[in-house]
Amino acid sequence: MATTDERGKRVITEAEIRSLSSGDVLRIDEDALLTPLAADMTRERGVLVERVRPRSAAHSVRIAIGADHGGFEMKEQLKKVLADLGHEFQDFGTHSTEAVDYPDYAHVVARAVARGTCDLGIVIDGAGIGSCMVANKVPGVRAAMCYDEPSARNSREHNGANVLTLGGKMITLDLMRKVVTAWLTSDLTEDRHKRRVSKIIAVEKQYSDRDKC
Repeated sequence: MATTDERGKRVITEAEIRSLSSGDVLRIDEDALLTPLAADMTRERGVLVERVRPRSAAHSVRIAIGADHGGFEMKEQLKKVLADLGHEFQDFGTHSTEAVDYPDYAHVVARAVARGTCDLGIVIDGAGIGSCMVANKVPGVRAAMCYDEPSARNSREHNGANVLTLGGKMITLDLMRKVVTAWLTSDLTEDRHKRRVSKIIAVEKQYSDRDKC
């Protein structure tokens, strides 16, 4: 018997059921919607559906997540971390370990943050460097590649980072959990740091006003 954790997803389709067998447990949010076909498949296959009330978060946010093939496996674990912390997320892919190009996924996550459809973004590739470069090309995005808890807290408290990039091949799953938790529980609050971030925004505005994308 195996447990598949799909907490954080609003809609559960047959795609989440196909790999499950009799006696397996599908763990989903209390208010998640099972499509009719997915519900039929769980009954036919003898899959046990466990509905869990999401853990409340003092400041729940909607997070855009994405990864290339090098970060796919860590992204799947990231979903569980975000669900445990009580945050919603939108997964922009990729959805397998088949080779893809990291700029495509970093761009779409950064764009979701810049447009305000998501509050924050997290992107994972092999090293975290390339995705950080891409995300920072999108006006309104301040992406930070973090590698431990202090760098995660600093990026939020001092620099107002709104996108986090991680190296799926560079850090362990346990460290990822600690970094993400530190990042999401820190914020830009001190006036001196807000003043410096406003200067970052002013520099960006000089170029975005001149060269509209």
